Amino acid sequence: MRKLILLATLALTAAVMPSALASASPAPATVAAAPTAAQLLAKTTSCKQISNGKYKTDEDASGKTVAVCDANGAVFWKADMDIDCDGQRTSQCNENTDCCYQDDTAFHQSDGKPLNAAKLPYIVVPSSSSIWKYSSSGLKGGGSCAVIYNGKVEYAVIGDTGPTQIIGEASYATAKDLGINPDPSNGGTDSGVTYICFKNSTVSPIENHSNAVSKGQSLATTFVNNN
Repeated sequence: MRKLILLATLALTAAVMPSALASASPAPATVAAAPTAAQLLAKTTSCKQISNGKYKTDEDASGKTVAVCDANGAVFWKADMDIDCDGQRTSQCNENTDCCYQDDTAFHQSDGKPLNAAKLPYIVVPSSSSIWKYSSSGLKGGGSCAVIYNGKVEYAVIGDTGPTQIIGEASYATAKDLGINPDPSNGGTDSGVTYICFKNSTVSPIENHSNAVSKGQSLATTFVNNN
C-alpha cells in the first residue's frame, strides 16, 4: 500500500512540474513592427534643403524640381523612378532589353562582380557635383535606404551612381517589389516615390537583401522615433 501511495505521488508531481516550469519561464521577447509607409512619410512632410539647387527627374524634364532634404539620421528626396538595369547581364537586363545598358555598377558585390539589378533592390544616387555630394551626407555604396511608393516600403541599398543633374532611379528589382513596371524600356513611374537614405549606414555584404531589410527596418524605426 505504501508503495502504491508513493507511485501516485510521483505521478502527480510529474504532471504538475511541466506546467509549473512553463509558467515560470519568461515570455519570449516581442519584436517591434517596422514603421509603415505612412509613418515614414509623416516624417518627410517638410524639407530642410541641403542640395545646392534642385535636380531634374529626367534628361528631357523642363525644370529642376527635386531637392535633397536633411533630417536627423537620414536624407530624403521625393521624385520619380527610372529603371536601372545595369550590372550583371540577365534575361531582364541586357543590351536587347535596355538601350542604355552597361555591364557594370559603381559598387560591387563582395566577390567583386557588378550588382544584379534584376535580383537586388538598390537605388541610384546622383554622382557628386556642385548640387550635392552624397558622401558629404554620410552616404556610400551599400548604404541603407527605404523606398516608399503607393503605401509600400522597400528596403534597398545604394548600388549605383547616375548623372550629376538627375535624381530618381532604382534597380529593376526595386521597382518590381514596389509594384512598379520594371521594364527598362517603358517602365518606371513619373512621380510619387520617396527615397530615405540613412546616414553612415552599411549593409554587408551589399548583395544580401535579407540583411538590407533587417538593417533598414531598424534604422527606419530610429528615424521615425528621432524626427
